[in-house]
Amino acid sequence: MDNTNWTSVSHFVLLGISTHSEERIPLFLLFLFMYTISISGNFAIIALIISAPHLHTPMYIFLSNLALVDICFTSTTVPKMLQNIFSPTKTISYMGCLAQTYFFICFAAMENFLLAAMAYDRYIAICHPFRYPMILTRVLCAQMVAMCHVLSHLHALLHTFLMGQLNFCADNRIPHFFCDLYPLMKISCTSTHLNTLMIHTEGVVVINGALALIIASYACIISVVLRIPSAKGKWRAFSTCGSHITVVAMFYGTLTWVYFRPLSSYSVTKDRIVTAMYTVVTPMVNPFIYSLRNGDVKGAFRKWMNRIWTSFFR
Repeated sequence: MDNTNWTSVSHFVLLGISTHSEERIPLFLLFLFMYTISISGNFAIIALIISAPHLHTPMYIFLSNLALVDICFTSTTVPKMLQNIFSPTKTISYMGCLAQTYFFICFAAMENFLLAAMAYDRYIAICHPFRYPMILTRVLCAQMVAMCHVLSHLHALLHTFLMGQLNFCADNRIPHFFCDLYPLMKISCTSTHLNTLMIHTEGVVVINGALALIIASYACIISVVLRIPSAKGKWRAFSTCGSHITVVAMFYGTLTWVYFRPLSSYSVTKDRIVTAMYTVVTPMVNPFIYSLRNGDVKGAFRKWMNRIWTSFFR
């Protein structure tokens, strides 16, 4: 396209999930409900882990960090989407759009790294149970969490910087509910070859590297569990991993479907529904998955509720 057709974009228009006016109220109520459940559920997990001393172990340190990341992850996109549903302009500033892209990528990458750290925790707990306290010390846990944060911010900085190098045409309408990479690349007037290349190289290394660690951890776990003679022992070992496997499948399944395909095959209309799955639905159900399938969390939750109930009616 000739340079004379390029223009400096000061803002974008986020068209949202639906452009039909009759769907505004149902969509607003649905996403407000999911956002409220997500925030309250993840805050409850964090408060529960902080208040229960027996949950101050590596597994629950990682889980509390995952809950915090889920709160930040949904808060990056949902409040702006709720505001835009009834907004006549539905605008977001250029810098606000880049900031939203940055934090969205950052928290998605952080969840990716934390899920890998949690898989490593399960590997040590099941394959090397007697050495678990010596290997996964509090210092190592803190270092792993810090590394998750550093790598996530570097990953987000790279892709946001590349996005900032693109030029955009007069048509600044994004048929999405937030500033995601592919929808922005779709409306760019300049070549997005480098952006796509980095998504399919560095992005694949970041996502698949963590996924490879998860798969390797569970391969070792399965190998050890299958050597346990009793069925009860096998079930007990696998039950400690069930919630983590469920979250991993939901997160990586939707993430891979949306991003690791050619840009030409990306359909904003269809794929924004899948995007809503891992930006809103997955963070909402994570607290329920980890609490309903975990005896320690359920026990701590009952004690916590009893304490609240007793202090309230004292």
